[in-house]
Order: sequence, then structure tokens, then C-alpha cells
Amino acid sequence: MSAGEWAGLIAALALVLLVLLLAVPLLKLGRTLDEATLTIRQTREESRPILTQAQTTIAQVNSNLERVDDITGNAANVSSNVAALTSVVAATVGSPLIKVAAFSYGVRSATRKRREGQAIAEAAARDKAERRARRAARRAA
Repeated sequence: MSAGEWAGLIAALALVLLVLLLAVPLLKLGRTLDEATLTIRQTREESRPILTQAQTTIAQVNSNLERVDDITGNAANVSSNVAALTSVVAATVGSPLIKVAAFSYGVRSATRKRREGQAIAEAAARDKAERRARRAARRAA
């Protein structure tokens, strides 16, 4: 065998060795891709029931929210009716009550002033009586 044949044989063996070395990672990569494909398939199959349940739950929540909207609207109507009733009662009863309160305050003030006036008049009468008694005592002395 000549040197060229030996070089060709070495080159062929190196190529076979290179192919074998590259085949191992490629086979492992193929298995990894198969596992990833299987995992994705299982995830998709398991997620369908979850998505179906989520859709059912969302539909129930939406129906409950519609009921809550109705309840909120009714509550708003009731509060506006109560506000209107309050203003009517205040207009109807409020004015006479204010007048009664003002009248009772006036009566209390007048009564207090009358009592104060009587107390002042009584004190003035006592002072006058004391002065007369002193004058009479001076005249008698």
C-alpha cells in the first residue's frame, strides 16, 4: 500500500469516527425532542378539562354579576326614594317643628326673664324696706 492509500484509509476512518461521535448527541437530541413532544401533548390533553371548567366558572360568575347589578340598581332606587321621602317629610313636618321649637324657646326665655325680673324686684323691695327701717331707726334715735 502506498502512502496515498494509507492517507485515504486514515481519512475514511476519521470520517467514520466523526460520524459515530456526532450520532450519539443527535440520538439524544432526538429522544429529548420526542419527550418534549409527548409532554406538550399530555399538557394539551390535561388542560382541556381545566379550560372547560374555567369557562363554566366564568359563565356562573357573569350570571351572578348580573344579579348583583340588579340588586345594586334596586338599592339605588330605594335610596333615591328614601331621599325623596326624607325631603318631603322635612318640608312637611320641618317647618311646623321649627316654629314649635322657636315658640318654646321664646316661652322659656320669657319665663326666665320674668323670674329674673321678679328676683330683682324682690331684692329692690327688700333694699327699700331696709332703707326705710334704717331711716325709722335713725329718727327714733
